[in-house]
Amino acid sequence: MVMELTVRQEELADAALRIIARDGLAAASFRAVAAEAGWSLGAVQKAFPAKDRMLAGAFARLRARAAPLPPGEPGRPTLGGWLVALLLGILPLDEQRIAAQRQGDAFAQRALVDPEIAAAIAESDDHVRALLTSLVARARSEGEVPSNIDPETVAWAALALAQGLAAQLLYRQEPEEKVRERLEGTIAALLGTDGGLTAGSVKEPAP
Repeated sequence: MVMELTVRQEELADAALRIIARDGLAAASFRAVAAEAGWSLGAVQKAFPAKDRMLAGAFARLRARAAPLPPGEPGRPTLGGWLVALLLGILPLDEQRIAAQRQGDAFAQRALVDPEIAAAIAESDDHVRALLTSLVARARSEGEVPSNIDPETVAWAALALAQGLAAQLLYRQEPEEKVRERLEGTIAALLGTDGGLTAGSVKEPAP
């Protein structure tokens, strides 16, 4: 979803996002946004002719502020280290990222009844998986990960790990260093670089 916003619309959309992070999407009414932004109710209604358009603007602002990739070339110097840095950058481990996660979750719920938002989220997920697939394939060709690791499977698993862990951290916060340690072990297992099971391998049961 691509939506061009005026400066006023951006300010009001940002106010709506603050309300969504604090009180949920249902609380982002015209009146609440006007109070949050310090504008009149009429000014909000003039900027956005319908609540759906205001929420679409808020979603556009959320996507525009998505967490950037770690600095440097993607997947370098090691794919495992880069993936850990990527996930640490987006997981809700401080107030700003917690707010962004709550906002994202609210729009994920709205996607159940809003095809445009559903399509935009799906497109974003597809883009992330495509990037991860290409990086794993490169790492495999360079010998960084075993040849029997399937890039698409790792990409799907990594995204699922990020989304599941983000949800858990909202109701059970943990220190960032503890999360980092767990991510390092899990990513190493996904990439087959931990000396454990890799795709296609089978461990015989103990006698």
